[in-house]
Amino acid sequence: MQYISTRGGVAPVGFAKALMMGLGTDGGLLVPAEVPQVDAATLRAWSQLPFQALALEVMTPFIGDEIPRDDLRRLIEASYAGFSDPAVTPLREAAGRTYLELFHGPTAAFKDVALQLLGNLFEYLLERDGGQLNILGATSGDTGSAAIYGVRGKPRINIFILHPKGRVSPVQERQMTTVLDANVHNIAVRGTFDDCQHLVKTLFRDLDFKARHSLGAVNSINWLRILAQTVYYFYAWGRSSGGDPARGVSFAVPTGNFGDVFAGYLARRMGLPVERLVVATNRNDILARFVADGVYAKGEVFHTLSPAMDIQVASNFERYLYYLLDRDPAAVCAKLTDLEQTGALTIEPERLAQVRADFTAAAVSDAETLAQIRTTFEASGYILCPHTAVGAAASRDAPQTIVLATAHPAKFNEAVREAIGREAPPPPALAGLMDKPVRCTELDASDAALRAHIDAALHAA
Repeated sequence: MQYISTRGGVAPVGFAKALMMGLGTDGGLLVPAEVPQVDAATLRAWSQLPFQALALEVMTPFIGDEIPRDDLRRLIEASYAGFSDPAVTPLREAAGRTYLELFHGPTAAFKDVALQLLGNLFEYLLERDGGQLNILGATSGDTGSAAIYGVRGKPRINIFILHPKGRVSPVQERQMTTVLDANVHNIAVRGTFDDCQHLVKTLFRDLDFKARHSLGAVNSINWLRILAQTVYYFYAWGRSSGGDPARGVSFAVPTGNFGDVFAGYLARRMGLPVERLVVATNRNDILARFVADGVYAKGEVFHTLSPAMDIQVASNFERYLYYLLDRDPAAVCAKLTDLEQTGALTIEPERLAQVRADFTAAAVSDAETLAQIRTTFEASGYILCPHTAVGAAASRDAPQTIVLATAHPAKFNEAVREAIGREAPPPPALAGLMDKPVRCTELDASDAALRAHIDAALHAA
């Protein structure tokens, strides 16, 4: 399997190099040169595999022989051994809906599914091939802690995680800043998540700085993030369809950076019978507006009860744009130039018809989010996190749709308390978190300040 860039400026590379590269050297996102296809017989064979065995089968065509199969199996087993549910991503029924629980990892959020494996793959490749990796990432809440827990204490890796000061939940902030390992560097940026994401992309596009500091990516710009998340779409389909390839399944996906829903789109391109993908957004509705009118236009970033989705510029939208524009890098670059110069890009009516065939979308207000948490709890006693509630509310007219439950509700107890008058019991991963000491550096949203901080930290190390 070879990987190429959405912008056409990267010579084909293998899986290991793509993993370590993160963002393409031309500023684009890496995608497989061809998407492996899964036939009906394979779907039946995969349908009842345990999650770990399924992950091995789904990922192998994308990895090829770059990692021996036995080594990959061992890495997958190690990555999910600490999950609190043996199913890793179990399905739960509540109030007439089905939820795909993705929060049983060490930081109680769906990001653990990919980032536990990504950390182990980084360590494996660095030990095998030599070298050092300095991870740089931005988080709107959950990616940061999951990435930190995936690489904390690993001797060949440092990690620098940026989060928007005051714009993540108190639990999310503490999950990051209470990790005191010497290789972990938390940075609170005085700005929005989009500011954090812009800083990361700016440093990655400085190829000299990137090479000198051996920068690597853990955000969903890294292809492994997408690939690992694709597995649970296959898993959910198998458990809900009985393995019948004629039975399609729909998913509602709380969406910020577009990575999680793009993983579902990838699964469908591979041959998984996905009927509908619901792009569920909060007040930051750039993706819902795009599906409605074909215009992807930046706007103000609003602070909501579902802060991990408080995003205007969705990194993985570029991957979808690449496929929407018939895998034409020149067309992708032209649209992105429009976005950079005018703050918006527009697709043609015939392309919009394809978008609407690929996705439906809905934006959900904070009031609707609270109402969904409340009605689900009153009907079943099941507590939704506000992001999961956005997914449930966005698909309320399609109750057969599987809702991705992206985080444990105890991570957002302020919203839960407002909705139902009580807090969600914390999972073991969150016990005692608010009493631990913290370490964090505040910086302005300046690439010069960030460069200086990274230089100083690595020099001191």
